[in-house]
Amino acid sequence: MQFIWAALGLICVALALIGVVLPLLPTVPFLLLAAFFFARSSERLHTWLLTHRLFGPMIVDWQQSGAIRPGAKKAATLSIAAVFGLSVLFSAPSHVLAIQAVVLGTVLVFIWTRPNG
Repeated sequence: MQFIWAALGLICVALALIGVVLPLLPTVPFLLLAAFFFARSSERLHTWLLTHRLFGPMIVDWQQSGAIRPGAKKAATLSIAAVFGLSVLFSAPSHVLAIQAVVLGTVLVFIWTRPNG
């Protein structure tokens, strides 16, 4: 079973890395999942992820207080605005824009109501 947990954790880390460059794919939720899976499979991988210079602080902030750092909030906001802007630029149908506005707006409200890390 530990191999399955570790494999799921590695898949989540890979998806998080892809999410760093693709605005539609979230990074932090995959890192939180990876931490969850690694905690059940490998102390070494779990420690590596929590002490990673780029990813570790985000995970620790969330685990300790449900916090998101201001820089991450700003990056998420810019990414969401860029995605919505591209949809407008490429003339997405109005019902698609309405759905995006509701979903992305809800995500932004969630992000900005979290404490700062």
